[in-house]
Amino acid sequence: MTTTTTAPQTPATESPVAPVSGLRGGHLPSWAPWAILVASAALSAALFGILALGGAGGFNIAGWAVVTAILYLIFITVTSTIVEGRRKGVDRLVTGIVVTAFAIAMVPLVSVAVTVVTNGVNGITGEFFSSSMRNVVGEGGGALHAIVGTLMITLAAAVISIPIGIFTAIYLIEYGAGRRLAQAITFLVDVMTGIPSIVAGLFAYALFALIFGPGIRMGIMGAIALSVLMIPVVVRSTEEMLRLVPNELREASYALGVPKWLTISKVVLPTAVAGITTGVMLSISRVIGETAPLLLTAGVATSVNYDLFSGRMMTLPVFAYSQYMNQGIPATAFVDRAWGAALVLIVIVMVLNLVARVVAKIFSPKLGR
Repeated sequence: MTTTTTAPQTPATESPVAPVSGLRGGHLPSWAPWAILVASAALSAALFGILALGGAGGFNIAGWAVVTAILYLIFITVTSTIVEGRRKGVDRLVTGIVVTAFAIAMVPLVSVAVTVVTNGVNGITGEFFSSSMRNVVGEGGGALHAIVGTLMITLAAAVISIPIGIFTAIYLIEYGAGRRLAQAITFLVDVMTGIPSIVAGLFAYALFALIFGPGIRMGIMGAIALSVLMIPVVVRSTEEMLRLVPNELREASYALGVPKWLTISKVVLPTAVAGITTGVMLSISRVIGETAPLLLTAGVATSVNYDLFSGRMMTLPVFAYSQYMNQGIPATAFVDRAWGAALVLIVIVMVLNLVARVVAKIFSPKLGR
């Protein structure tokens, strides 16, 4: 019997892998975009200075900002393409366009905020928050009656709108999928989202005029007019938040034998509570500054009225409008009160949004153990 002996094989020596080169070119230093921006601003200023010296007009800040942005986009794209390559150059171009669009969007917001704060501070005094305009024809007086009216009417509108909007959205998502009634409701909500605010005021006025007669003015009428504007926003925002809840959560609850209504109240709504709260605050912010429907429904008053179901009730938007449009002597007192009302209205909206964020953070589901 012949035995075949196999010589042990020596493992082949692996050749080292050569490092891949050429995947990355140069890189601009972190200060380069800022230097290019400063250079663009200086060049733009020089161009406008030359035009001004040539008699083409004075220095235009808006035009200077536009030319600066265009020059910056051109310079940063060309420089990055030469140093870092075409892909990085295109990336910096798109980034610059996005930042420019953000800056353009912030301009009106910052302008409105600065204008309201600058002019509104002159009208903010202790008397502004502690007195009404009863028996006041010139200087003095305040907006206590308008602040009370705004808070009461907005609260009443929220009490009417939030339950209706949330329950409607629950029906559309959890019960009405594929049904004609749900499709009709969705269509009507879309139509109501785009109606002018004056139409909501006319609806509320016509409804109460049929019952109490023409000329009726009450705070609850204003609340109903605002609720017509709020409900579509609440429905739409809640509907989108409920769609984001994973179906696995619902199925897990059903597998444990939990009924559907309890699954919605204990699983679905707590999961979407942060988004729902944000949508509710957006709806309140949408209507709290409305003027036209409240002029028709709540009317104009100079005294504090705590009864939504009796008498006229002043609100901050109507107060600012009436003070600015019906100026007396001295006119500065009326203008200062109008700007002060606008500032207080913005502060109220800001406080409501901060409260909504706190509520959403407290009641949102915890992701960790």
